[in-house]
Amino acid sequence: MTPPDDGFTKLSQSRASRTSSPRQACTLSTESDSNIERSNSIMKTYVLDTNVLLHDPMALTAFNEHHVVVPMTVLEELDAIKDRRDKAVSREARIAIQAIDRVVADASPAALQAGVEIEGSVLKGECGRLSIYPDQCLEHSGDVPYLNDTEAKANDNRIINVALRLKAQFPDRFVALVTKDINMRIKAKGSGLDRVEDYRKDRVLDDIDLLARGHCHVPGDFWAGISGVETLREHGHTLHRVERSELPDCYPNMYLHDDGDFFAHVDRIHDSHALLRLVSREALLNQHYWGLEPRNIEQAMALALLANDEVDMTVLTGPAGSGKTLMALAYGLHAILEEKRYSKLIVARSTPPIAEDIGFLPGTEEEKMAPWLAAFDDNLEILHGADESSYGSIDYVKERANIQFKSLNFMRGRSFNNAYIIIDESQGLTQFQLKSIITRVGADSKIVVLGNLAQIDNKYINPLTSGLTYLVEKCKSYAHAGVMHINGIERSRLAAFAEENL
Repeated sequence: MTPPDDGFTKLSQSRASRTSSPRQACTLSTESDSNIERSNSIMKTYVLDTNVLLHDPMALTAFNEHHVVVPMTVLEELDAIKDRRDKAVSREARIAIQAIDRVVADASPAALQAGVEIEGSVLKGECGRLSIYPDQCLEHSGDVPYLNDTEAKANDNRIINVALRLKAQFPDRFVALVTKDINMRIKAKGSGLDRVEDYRKDRVLDDIDLLARGHCHVPGDFWAGISGVETLREHGHTLHRVERSELPDCYPNMYLHDDGDFFAHVDRIHDSHALLRLVSREALLNQHYWGLEPRNIEQAMALALLANDEVDMTVLTGPAGSGKTLMALAYGLHAILEEKRYSKLIVARSTPPIAEDIGFLPGTEEEKMAPWLAAFDDNLEILHGADESSYGSIDYVKERANIQFKSLNFMRGRSFNNAYIIIDESQGLTQFQLKSIITRVGADSKIVVLGNLAQIDNKYINPLTSGLTYLVEKCKSYAHAGVMHINGIERSRLAAFAEENL
């Protein structure tokens, strides 16, 4: 079946073009018809850089009904990357290649030039289209800006040239280059391309200040702003039923408090109403787990989430020194050694060396990871510093609590049942990495994800694209997850000064 012509560039099938030179054979025609006019007025064209497909291998489906162009140079780079020793990036390259192959597998060369439908790009209506652009045989045209492809950044220049050529061929169409490379965006703009964008599908927020914090302060008297409320008893607790229109931004396991004595936990959320359970501020501040008591109300709310049997995953964010790791560890030891709720405590932490490999030199996994997991030994010393023999107590606790240090790379493919799992420094993880870890959590287990978005070491991730940000926003509406941002710094007055002023 002849594919529909959406007006995109296509190879001339004439005898003259078949017998001309290779460069002339790749010269793209710009014939016009009604389909072209429709496409120019409605459909947008996005030229993808290689790093977009490495960042999100399924990016082809992220542009809805619009036209996605993958230059041949991008395919060449993906082909070179898929065999690298860097396991994570090579895996993403292979997934991206397979995703492209699924779209173009049955397409003819002419159809591939005109654009092949991308299934899954929209739920209903017209699908998006994918074209492969043969940029390896573009030649310089005097009326179109052109970057020299013999320079050190030849591949970047060739991809930019594709966007420049398409914009020159279709001046009335929206043509944009999409790349994660900041310098490449600057080069493209400097070359005359007016639309250059970052890939934003992974951004769940426009401003990091909008990130869910797990609690909300209501000025004045909370009940004064509520027009109607119903009270009911359930399992020994008093619940207050409030219309969702009164609390449009609340989510499960969130805490609400006002300027007075009101303090409530959002027990459940329904389509038309929310159920609030009143809690005592004093009771929250009087929690006691493994010798640790909260020093501020945010720590108290975090401990309450950790101790909540209905919460399978707790995400704690906040600056360095806010007590995230200490609280997660203290409650974990309490739950394992005193309540006998879990059989082991698994600790993992994100660092660049761990993310890929921990090496082949002699030593166990725990021994190789010891330098990066020393923070947990520091926190154990805090919890047992007053013991007569602190080091003996720490060794005893490690053995009794069955504390295991794991590499994130080796957690894939496993299933952790009846375990208390702590993932520290998660702000440097991608969405894919966090998903692969959370899906390892088995029956009767709890996972605690910790992170500080102000201390991201991964050069490819920022606070808006961090997997931690994505996790907070996606899981906040899940009934069995809890989120808490702890703002107070309790490590020392010097640490508080450094966080605020340095």
